[in-house]
Amino acid sequence: MKELRIRTLAAVFVVAGVLSWAGARLWNSVGTLPRVPLAAPIVLALIAVVLVATALSLRSRLKAQRERRPGAKGVDPLMAARAVVFGQASALVAALVAGMYGGTGVFLLESLDIPTRRDQAVYAGFSVLAGIAVIAAAFFLERVCKLPEDDEHNGGPASVS
Repeated sequence: MKELRIRTLAAVFVVAGVLSWAGARLWNSVGTLPRVPLAAPIVLALIAVVLVATALSLRSRLKAQRERRPGAKGVDPLMAARAVVFGQASALVAALVAGMYGGTGVFLLESLDIPTRRDQAVYAGFSVLAGIAVIAAAFFLERVCKLPEDDEHNGGPASVS
């Protein structure tokens, strides 16, 4: 399984942001701008909390398993792989959504004197922050589930002939 790459997530964020900014300008010239929902940052923050809780749970179970504690509940490798895939998918969607709301928020910065637009800009800003939290939580989950490096593949003592 491939690891998450910051460059990929940043590219998704930037492309979504630019397209969203351009779309917001176009939409505003035609009529009214769609609203940034209050639920957007809340949902993203909940996803970040779920990812962190999953990572912490897996980390403690893996630690107990490594220390061979009696009664330690092991971690099924398939469950860990599913958690990592969930984290990676969440990070990609969060980068897309954060970029979209970031672009809209940048457009809304032009009209902060209008109270409703100011509120929308605040919601957009919180959505970007929550999206970044999801990405950070996904990286943490991926790090927790990463297998220890094998000495044979890293040129360690086992591979010296």
